[in-house]
Amino acid sequence: MKNLSKKSLWLSGAASLLLLSACDTEATDEVDESVEAEAPAETDEQVLNVQLNVEVASMDPQIATDGTSFEVIANTIEGLYQTDSDGQAVPALVESAEKGEDGLSYTFKLREDATWSNGEPVTAHDFVYAWRRLADPDTGSEYSYIMGIAGLVNANEVLAGEKAPEELGVQASDDYTLDVQLANPVPYFESLMSFIPFFPLNEDFMTEVGDSYGTSPETLLANGAYEVSSYEPAATTIELDKNEEYYDADNVVLDGVDYQVIKDSQQAMLSYQNGDLDLVTLAGEQVDLFKDDPEFVNVQAGYLWYISPNTLVEGLENANLRKALATSFDKQQITDTILKDGSVPADYIIPDGLAVGPDGKDFRETSDTYLEYDPEGAKESLEAAKSELGQDSFTFGLLVEDTESAINVAQVLKSQIESNLDGVTIEIEQMPKKTRLERMKQADYDLGLTRWGPDYADPMTYADLWVTDGNNNDGAWSNADYDELVYSSIDGELSLDDEARWEALKEAESILLNDAGVLPVYQKGNAVMVQDNVSGIDFHAVGLPRVYKFAVKE
Repeated sequence: MKNLSKKSLWLSGAASLLLLSACDTEATDEVDESVEAEAPAETDEQVLNVQLNVEVASMDPQIATDGTSFEVIANTIEGLYQTDSDGQAVPALVESAEKGEDGLSYTFKLREDATWSNGEPVTAHDFVYAWRRLADPDTGSEYSYIMGIAGLVNANEVLAGEKAPEELGVQASDDYTLDVQLANPVPYFESLMSFIPFFPLNEDFMTEVGDSYGTSPETLLANGAYEVSSYEPAATTIELDKNEEYYDADNVVLDGVDYQVIKDSQQAMLSYQNGDLDLVTLAGEQVDLFKDDPEFVNVQAGYLWYISPNTLVEGLENANLRKALATSFDKQQITDTILKDGSVPADYIIPDGLAVGPDGKDFRETSDTYLEYDPEGAKESLEAAKSELGQDSFTFGLLVEDTESAINVAQVLKSQIESNLDGVTIEIEQMPKKTRLERMKQADYDLGLTRWGPDYADPMTYADLWVTDGNNNDGAWSNADYDELVYSSIDGELSLDDEARWEALKEAESILLNDAGVLPVYQKGNAVMVQDNVSGIDFHAVGLPRVYKFAVKE
């Protein structure tokens, strides 16, 4: 690697810090013996060692909601389509697809050489089962609404409990033919089919393992490039082995993928420097230190980080108070001095580079910006809120997950909000990501620093988050005009007019942000290091963060 002297200096300093932090728990000679005992044995196997900065929340494709879980699932299970290196949906388990002239029907012929890791064939019945399970209210999937987004006949009625899951517009006419009926044309339907909640599951296996599904290698099935060989809930290590029964196994070079959950970026970089990790995510000062290294990779992601205000909390129902909060922190400072990983300030909620409209232009290119940093305007909004609420001081908790970058961003938010808004106090509450998500789902919070990653290449993947009573509308923001625009764009009159629909989604974004229903912070960039003997990793901005099917470790 290049920049050896700079890296050696950083490594030496970081190692000293780690040694000091460990002195209270182990003697020096015991540490040395432990290191020697745990040193990995040399092997000819091609195993990719990957850092994660949060634990996997769920291995259930119909229950998982986060990018980390999606990444691991997608490397073990395939759906009808998969995402290629250019981010486009291409056939996976589909051998051929026939679309009706009116756009309201699809007939998918499945390949007959795909099997589950228990030897059972992957059939059309597996998709029917999984899709009905996704839509069934009894499953409790937070992504159930995506079936309505996909436009399946009776989806909304099934979601509402008004019709049985068996009435959903999907059938298996034989073992390898999947028939889908839509209530309205969905231009991004095939792209949606590469998204994890639409992945198949084997009903007999699910019945056998019951509620224990996804809690161990024995309670998981794979039909993809890899299968899980070591896992338990909240594990800090996850091991995947090459799936020799995979239909495309001849094109999978790696023998496996080993994940390690390391939340501290300094510790993670030490592991990378020692050769124990092949891919690591950088944070803060590390980006400046390594940005000129040939192993440095910067990936623009579609993830949007924002503060979700709980409008059920006293004070946060007030739009002026929300606007004061939204415009009181300097996003540019956060991205340039805290993150330094290619992230950019977000004065919007539909990310840059997400989708191109009927005019051939990116959504952001012809849209406005909102809630820019404006400390004086923030003070004015706060004074208006104080008058409207008859209150001079406010204290709010800010939920944040216990990753280094999230904590650092939260500290800047607290400092700037309190500095610019007299009488406002922010109390940071840090916790594991899974706990944060659970608290927010239960509306047990004031403010939540959270993120959303795009599931498909259309503005609706963000716009539908804030409809009234939506599954992901944790803050309970509500606006009738917004709802009308979004629902009409999904399956109403606007859905039949591409140009009008595009303009309506711009209008919906303006309604949401002018009312500060959400407080955008930044669009994520990913700064990573990849060892120079590794190639073929696909990085994606939409749907799946990273795919290792064609990765090679020389």
